[in-house]
Parts: sequence; structure tokens; C-alpha cells
Amino acid sequence: MTTTILAANWDRLTPKLEEAVWTTLYMVVGTLIIAGFIGLALGMLLYTTREQGILRNKALYTVLNVVVNFVRPIPFIILLAALGPVTRGVVGTTIGTNAALFVMIVAASFGIARIVEQNLVSLDPGVVEAARAMGASPWQIIRTVIIPETLGPLILGYTFAFIAVVDMSAMAGYVGGGGLGNFAIVYGYQAFDWNVTWVATAVIIIIVQIAQLFGNWLSKKIMRR
Repeated sequence: MTTTILAANWDRLTPKLEEAVWTTLYMVVGTLIIAGFIGLALGMLLYTTREQGILRNKALYTVLNVVVNFVRPIPFIILLAALGPVTRGVVGTTIGTNAALFVMIVAASFGIARIVEQNLVSLDPGVVEAARAMGASPWQIIRTVIIPETLGPLILGYTFAFIAVVDMSAMAGYVGGGGLGNFAIVYGYQAFDWNVTWVATAVIIIIVQIAQLFGNWLSKKIMRR
């Protein structure tokens, strides 16, 4: 009897689970692409405008540093509520997948900016100075020295960011963002069906493990060159 009920439940829930997986991937990949570029730009500015940077600008660095430090520590669930008016103005609503995606992009952009800066700081200053001595422009140094020399660690940093964004997508379920978090809450927690919660958790773990393994492989491959 119990087996029949569970089978019937999964017949009904499997399409919803598949939809939740695709929604999660949509939010995570979309966030990582957009926030990845924004975070890279912000992180590069933080690195190049610092005191010893090739674009040293104390005022700009101070403003960027303060803004990043202000936004980055805010818990995502609080940021969802705090950015409500902004989200409504940009997306037209404060609930749903696109509303959650907008806040995820904002949160991830500042987190990635700090990750990028921390990875760039580890670059040997002598490499940059050698390029400057050869007459390379700041853009040439960024494009041909800084990014290539730190690409391996940056990939690991973006892998970490991917995992953090997956966590955000799970919390997005609280504002009707859909995805595996919403699936686990609605069909698992609220329905007192722990099997559903465990399955959703297992799928999230699988996604994270695949991303981590791919990131590690790609980073090692690049750093061996």
C-alpha cells in the first residue's frame, strides 16, 4: 500500500522535479554569466586602482571597496527583501524566477568582485612591472599578462562562486523563484514528505559535485600550460 502511494506521488512529482532542475540551472547559469562579467570588471578595477596598481586611483578604489564591503556580507534572504523596490522597478515584480535572478546577479557580482581581486593580488608584481617597463599599456597588461597569469586560480574562484549561487537559488524558493529550493519547500517540507526533500538535496549535491570536478579539471589543465 505504502509503495503504491509513493510510486503515485513520484509519477506526479517527477515532471515538477525536472522543471525545478531546469529552473535552477537557468538561474545559476544566468547569474554566473552576467555577474561573472560584472564581478570580473569590478574585481579588476579593485586590483588595478589600488595603491600599487597600474591604474592607481585612491578615490575610485575607496568607493568600490566600501560598496563591495557593504553589499557582500548581507545575507541573501535579507537582500531579497531589501532590494524589493529596486527589483520591482527593474523586473516589474518582486516574486518569481526573474525577480530572484535579478537579486542573485546583484549579490553574486559583489561576491565575485572580491574573489577576483583576491586572486589577482597573488600575482607576482614583478611580472606586471616587467610588462610596464616594456611599454605595454594598462589594457595590454590586463589582457596579455594579468588575466592569462591568473586564469587557473580565477577558474577555481568562479567554481566557488557557482556553488554559492546554487545556494542562493535554493533560498530563492522563498519568493516563489522556483527551482529545487522551492520544490523542496513546497513538496517536501510543507507536505511533510522528507523523501522529496532528500531527493532535492541529492540533486543539488550532484550539480555542485559536477561543477567542482569540472572546475578543478579545467584549472589544473590551464595551470599546466
